[in-house]
Formats: sequence, C-alpha cells, structure tokens
Amino acid sequence: MTRDFRAVGRDLSNWGRWGADDEIGTLNLITPARVAAGAALARTGRVFDLGYTLSSKGPQVGLGGRVNPVHLMSMTGQSVYPDGAGFADDFIVMPLQCATQWDGLAHVFYDGFCYNEVPASSITPQGAARLAIDRIARGVIGPAVLADVARFHGVDCLAPDHGISPGELDATLDRQGVTLVPGSILLVRTGWTRRFTEGSAAEFMSGEPGLTLECCAWLREHDVAALAADNWAVERYPTGDPGAIMPVHYVLIRDMGMTLGEMFDLEALAADCAADGVYEFLLAAPALKVANGVGTPLNPLAVK
Repeated sequence: MTRDFRAVGRDLSNWGRWGADDEIGTLNLITPARVAAGAALARTGRVFDLGYTLSSKGPQVGLGGRVNPVHLMSMTGQSVYPDGAGFADDFIVMPLQCATQWDGLAHVFYDGFCYNEVPASSITPQGAARLAIDRIARGVIGPAVLADVARFHGVDCLAPDHGISPGELDATLDRQGVTLVPGSILLVRTGWTRRFTEGSAAEFMSGEPGLTLECCAWLREHDVAALAADNWAVERYPTGDPGAIMPVHYVLIRDMGMTLGEMFDLEALAADCAADGVYEFLLAAPALKVANGVGTPLNPLAVK
C-alpha cells in the first residue's frame, strides 16, 4: 500500500537544512565545485537543444487554464522610415509553464505552507513574495545524468500507466555505467515526448508514465539537485490514489525543495548517449528572471 504523501514528506523534509531563509532548496547542492565538474563533462562541444518550440501548436489543450503561446507582431516588414529601412518587432502572451519549464518552489503547497515553512498566503495576485522563480536564475547549471528508462525496457515509449520505481532507476543507471554523484541534475526519459511529436497534444496530455512516490526517498538519498523529465508532470498520472492528485510534486517541491523540469525533449540526446555510451554531460538551464513568478519557460542545453 502506498504511504501517505504527508508522512513521506515529513521523513524527507529539507526545511531548515540550508537555513530558515533559504529559497532555492536542493539547488544549494550545486556548489562551485559541482559546476566546475559539470564544465569538465563538455568534452566534444556537441550541444543538444532540449526545449520545445514556443508555438500555437504546442502541447497544451486548456487543462488548468494553460494554453499555448500567442505570438503577435507589433511591427512587420513594411518600411516606415524615409531612408527605406524598417524594423520588425513582436511580443508573446503565454502561461510560464505551457512548454519546457522549471516549476519554482512557490508552485506547490499543501496544508497552508510552501517549502521551508513559507506561508501559501504569501502567494497573491501580485505573485510569490518568497520562493519566486527569479531566485534560481544562477542555480541551474552543472553536471547532469540521463536515466533512459524507456531504452532500459527496450521500448520507444513507456506505457501510460507505467510507474517508475527506485529499482528501475538503479537498474537503468547501472546498465548505463553511471554513478549518480550528490549535487547532480537528473533527467529521466520515458519516451513520452513521442506522444506529442508523433501523436497529438490531446494524447500527450491525457495521462503519462512517470516517477512514483517511492522515488522521492531515492532522490533524497542521492542528493539530486534538480529533476527533469520528458513528460508533462514528472510523475505518473493519474497516480491511482484518489487521495493524492500529484503526490510526487507535493513531496519534492513542498517538502524537499526540489526544482522540477517538465516537457524536456530528450530524444536526440538519448540517441547520442546510446551511440557513444556517455550519459553524463553539462546542463545549462537558467530560469528567466520573472519577478514574483512561480515558473519559467526555458531552452535547456546539454553539452557533451
């Protein structure tokens, strides 16, 4: 029987671990030494773009009020100057979490509190007074590891009801010959991106394979600094537990202070890792400095 997420969260809590005023959680584990170690993993200069294109044809179908970006032109290819020159200009309207993104630590709360005992009431129509996404602007760069769980199982994409266990993460990394060092960023491939790129947004958003609640203790044990996956919510959905809609989110973000990345396109990177057997690399994935924001779009880059 699955444990109650509140009990798991109490056992794994990082509240106070980096001080009462801490606002970046497990990203504290990416020390200057770990950043330097990440830079040393960029041996060939091959760069992999892990971000979705911001487009009206993105993965959103309106759930939770999230829509795809709206791109508008304010100046077009018409010359308006007497010297014959012109300028094009544009702007975009979008939910900050509608495509490849980081979830900030103010994104999830329960029982009235966010990470590190920050009151949920501090999140107002003006945004997050604490734990805002701009706090991590310098924090998401360092050594990263890909755990290609789909390839471990010999499939292009895991089944939608597949819940990834800690044992699967261990077995995947063992087969890849990788030791997960504390302060690393972990990327998990389920293959779910294919449900969007080869299927439809509706199919992609209908459910997903992903991590189970039991993985939270594994992530704490390995002192993972940040976690990202190629699905839209990191964890398996639906969870099968009517009493907990997204328990992995609750424990990792609210209790452990772990920044979560969603909708990372890992297909090209995974193919390259399988080809050369190297599953470690430098990940550069800085947040946009959105004042009082609770999430951020981004275009993460993996460098091997």
